[in-house]
Amino acid sequence: MVLITEPIDPACVAWLRERTDIVEASVGTSEFQTSLANAQAMVVRTYTIVGQELLVSAPKLKVIGRAGVGVDNIDLVACADRGIRVVHTPDANSTAVAEYVFASLLAATRAIPTVIHAPRDRAEWTDLRRDAIARRELGEMTLGLVGLGRVGRRVARIARAFGMRTLYTDLLDLPEPDREGAEPASIDRVLAECDVVSLHVDDRPGNRHLINDRALQRIKPDAILINTSRGFVVDAQSLAAFLRTNKAARAILDVHDPEPICPDSPLLGLPNAILTPHVAAATAAAHARMSWVVRDVWRVLTGEEPHHPAPTVHR
Repeated sequence: MVLITEPIDPACVAWLRERTDIVEASVGTSEFQTSLANAQAMVVRTYTIVGQELLVSAPKLKVIGRAGVGVDNIDLVACADRGIRVVHTPDANSTAVAEYVFASLLAATRAIPTVIHAPRDRAEWTDLRRDAIARRELGEMTLGLVGLGRVGRRVARIARAFGMRTLYTDLLDLPEPDREGAEPASIDRVLAECDVVSLHVDDRPGNRHLINDRALQRIKPDAILINTSRGFVVDAQSLAAFLRTNKAARAILDVHDPEPICPDSPLLGLPNAILTPHVAAATAAAHARMSWVVRDVWRVLTGEEPHHPAPTVHR
């Protein structure tokens, strides 16, 4: 039996139901707790926390499928100790997230008025046109990418089409053909030189509060910071202080720590903080691609090797 704890694409549910029994139940419900004891597999998304406490109640569990990229909500060490395989969909949402980066960037840099009634006179029409003049085009701006993985490379490719100069910093020494025209640089240089800084890092502990007081002291006072990676990468208190001091700066944050956003978040209410509810990957195509993690779940259940095992955790 496969326990599905968060909504996935109906076609994927139907595909799996043709092969095995399925229970769809949210964490915390009585149906979830009852089903957990008999589940051989689980399919989860972002908000199901798979830790020691849950695993103790799942003695038959063989595989966990994460419908998405990050597996920071799953205790990989505890799963390995119990012989539980973890699979995910590492490239399923890359295109959607890259689109979000540029959709939000364009929205932040171009004020595009809509005409909802005929102007009273030519002066009103002229005012509308004058107020829409953007300060800069994307081609005049330098983009900085903190992380040049699957999403970062797609963002770099789009940036090149807009004529943007792009710098990147990454833990890996990437060969030039994989850089999509981006130039390698230190993180200090990326922060100092770039008009737009977009974060695309993983969930390793060293990335916690990567954007802190020290980092924000280097960033331009009118920079645009975009985070679609992990909420904990940004120190919210430090960023709020930076935004209050630098009114021309903008922060576009789709991920938060914690989620949902707490009512006492220092970023709430700041006019130059644009907060979205973790929707960068919210396209029908990306949702379907992530949901097809069920194929790897089934491969494990039938004794095959999965195509996309989660990264190995080294103790």
